[in-house]
Amino acid sequence: MPEYKAPLRDMQFVLHEVFKAETLWQTMPAMEDVNRELADAILEEGAKINETLVAPLSQPGHEEGVKWTDGVVTTPKGYPEAFRQLAEGGWGGLSGAPEYGGQTMPKMLVLLFEEMLYSSNIAMGLYLTLTSGAALAIASHATDELKTKYLPNMYSGKWAGAMCLTESHAGTDLGMIRTKAEPLADGSYSITGTKIFITGGDQDLTENIIHLVLAKLPDAPAGSKGISLFLVPKMKVNEDGSSGENNGVHCGSIEHKMGINASATCVINFDGAQGYLVGEINRGLQGMFTMMNYERLSVGIQGLSAAEAAYQWSSIYARERLQSRAPSGPVNSAGAADPIIVHPDVRRMLLTQKAYVEAGRAFAVYVGKQLDESKFGSGEVKAKAEGMVELLTPIAKAFLTDKGLEGTVAGQQIFGGHGYIREWGMEQLVRDVRISQIYEGTNGIQALDLMGRKIAANGAQNLNVLIAEMREFAGSAASVNGMDEFLVPLNEAVKNLESLSEFVLAQAQAGDANAIGAASVEFLHVMGFTLYTYMWAMMTRTVLSGESQQGEAFSQAKLHTARFFIQRLLPQAKGLSESIRNGSASLMDIPEEAFA
Repeated sequence: MPEYKAPLRDMQFVLHEVFKAETLWQTMPAMEDVNRELADAILEEGAKINETLVAPLSQPGHEEGVKWTDGVVTTPKGYPEAFRQLAEGGWGGLSGAPEYGGQTMPKMLVLLFEEMLYSSNIAMGLYLTLTSGAALAIASHATDELKTKYLPNMYSGKWAGAMCLTESHAGTDLGMIRTKAEPLADGSYSITGTKIFITGGDQDLTENIIHLVLAKLPDAPAGSKGISLFLVPKMKVNEDGSSGENNGVHCGSIEHKMGINASATCVINFDGAQGYLVGEINRGLQGMFTMMNYERLSVGIQGLSAAEAAYQWSSIYARERLQSRAPSGPVNSAGAADPIIVHPDVRRMLLTQKAYVEAGRAFAVYVGKQLDESKFGSGEVKAKAEGMVELLTPIAKAFLTDKGLEGTVAGQQIFGGHGYIREWGMEQLVRDVRISQIYEGTNGIQALDLMGRKIAANGAQNLNVLIAEMREFAGSAASVNGMDEFLVPLNEAVKNLESLSEFVLAQAQAGDANAIGAASVEFLHVMGFTLYTYMWAMMTRTVLSGESQQGEAFSQAKLHTARFFIQRLLPQAKGLSESIRNGSASLMDIPEEAFA
């Protein structure tokens, strides 16, 4: 299995040179102590610990997997010690509230650490990032008493966090949940029910696990309007802050999965467990979605991370593997064959990986910027960023993971038969990343959310703001010499996106009840391609204006990759757009019995 090396130069290019993060942070009082020197130190230390500690555990951990014996979950060899080192290094509290021991680092920086973590070992990364997400929901919605009692130990990694939404009969439709919350005399609640597919629901890495549980009170309204959110520790917490006896929280079993075998995916039973209300009664989804906006970006980064690892490994393999001769004649005349990188189809796959990964990294940082401005900004900046977070979150989750799987499959194909063999590591990447298209809301649901709630429901208000921003950028970059080849496609893509949204909304308003659902997946991908075109335009502007400090070879590689994206990948958006404009009839007119 090849080694993982953090792509620090590209991370620094995107963070500092494309988005000028330090200048942005100086506009936010909570971020004013964060500068480039600190950011680079965090990235460099993050690279070291992921390359040397976390990544070497990935393949053996995958092979060993987690184990469940008589209700006790055991993670693979080396995982408890590695998690402890991550916790002691403060990596779990990077974005936490400072008054409870967190470090308040900006999301656009933290997500780059998450990328390294997931590229090294998605399973290990899940234990850490889900704890951060649960802590975020507690910090945003819980009482001061709960924050003081639980957050310090979660930020320190002494305790972990998990989110408990899904039940066997209630996945996407959470309004159907049956888990009950009965009020107790002391103001707490008795929680009873069973949750499934709980990532990190039990493990041997920490002394306690803090579950965030969706449940319904006896008099709750029907459907999603009757859901409340509760903090339920696995072990009761004593007055001195130590962990006490079991709180009626037990792992009934673990799932046997296609991938992320070192991540414990649990059935969790709550048997009269004592829980504490987070936020307001019957408004539990509001608190959970605070966490899920961050987690959906984090899941998107899992797709990006797997594709980055696949690209690294397959690019090394393609330069070393000797097979056949180049179409233009031998390039390795001293050898029996040329390296496979000389073949056009291998280059097509490598450049596809590279183009999606580098645009995806820029897009992830762009979304992180919106999250930071929505949290730490003020006035119009904050308001705009909040709208962008709503609009972009489903794209970040779905497009990054769809292209993540595509990147890993391309890497496996480059390896040929070796890509199908376990010891080379490529098939594990395919297995591990596949879940990212499913959990935290399937990608089809993300597309429906984008088209239905985030565009149709508000008359494309936030989409129009994004379109205006992209056009403003294109106008401002037009004076940079050499930008026409990247700005003309951007303007065309933006025009197409605008007209496409108008078409779908018109179809829906004309009475086609299926217009939104029929268009949603293709529309999300058209929007993803448009946003990636925007990212490439921003990156090429940085290069062509002389603002990049990464050297000539780096800059030329950026321009070459941008051209490949524009000329060979972006045209897919035209076909997807044509599919949308053909309407919903071919999907919906066929009778159900025809599927028998």
